[in-house]
Formats: sequence, C-alpha cells, structure tokens
Amino acid sequence: MAKSARTRFTLPGLTREESSRVVQILQERLVCYSDLHLTLKHVHWNVVGPNFIGVHEMIDPQVELVRLYADEVAERIAALGASPKGTPGAIVATRSWEDYPLGRDLVQAHLEELDKVYDGVVESNRTAMEELEDLDLVTQDLLIGHTGELEKFQWFVRAHLENAQGAIPNN
Repeated sequence: MAKSARTRFTLPGLTREESSRVVQILQERLVCYSDLHLTLKHVHWNVVGPNFIGVHEMIDPQVELVRLYADEVAERIAALGASPKGTPGAIVATRSWEDYPLGRDLVQAHLEELDKVYDGVVESNRTAMEELEDLDLVTQDLLIGHTGELEKFQWFVRAHLENAQGAIPNN
C-alpha cells in the first residue's frame, strides 16, 4: 500500500483497509483536480483570437470551482486519517496522462483540447464513483456533485465547438 494511503485513524463505519482504499481513490482525484486547475489557468492566460474575452472570462469560474474541489478532496483525505499530497512533485509523479499540449493558441484549438481534458476527468471520476459504490457513499456523493458540475463545464466548452446541427466537428 502506498505511504500516502496509510491512515492513523478512520471515520466511524469504515475499516482502516476501506479507509485506505478511499484515500487512494481521493488522492488520484486530488492530483487530477490540481492538474485541471493549473491547466484551466494556463488556458485562461494563453487563449487568443476571436471570442477571446468570452472564453477567457468563462474559464475563471471553472478555475475557482475546481480549486475548491481539490480542497474538499484534500480535507476528506485528512478526515479519513491520512495526509493529502498536493505538492507539484506528487502531481507529476502520480498523474497518468500527458501534459496539456498547447501554449498561446486560438480559442478553437484550446477548446478542442479542453474537451479532451474534461473527457478524461469525467471518465476517471465515474470510475472512482463506481468503485466507491460499495465502499463509502459519503465520498461517492462528494464526487457525484463534482462530476455534475464538471459535465456542465464541458457543456460550456462544447457549446463553443458545436455547429448549427449540434455536432462537434472534430469529435
């Protein structure tokens, strides 16, 4: 078991083994949310071209909410008796996906990449929620709430990518 998943204590109704597994799941979400927060801020700083201001301003509320999600996840890890790992080194060492590929680029390019990022985050949240089904419903509920909002953010992104027929051309 990873050192970060060891618990000194746990919450009532959970065994230490269950708590340790929940902590592992949450640590993966913490890394994901920390990475997403930084990626969204990167896009905010680097998006240019037509519709710049709309996208630039759309991103900041997403940044703030994702940062709040990371905080909620970290606090849940602490409540479960473990130590959340939110350092840059922990993020880089733990994540399993490639770094965001764009720097300064047009709105369309950034939104196409962000759509892919949201695909990965939402899909991995759903996998975590499935695993939590028989493990910890409180933590599952936390992720359910986060995922609903992340899906709404993805809808905002996709609304910029859709054509008049409702299709996303490069999807």
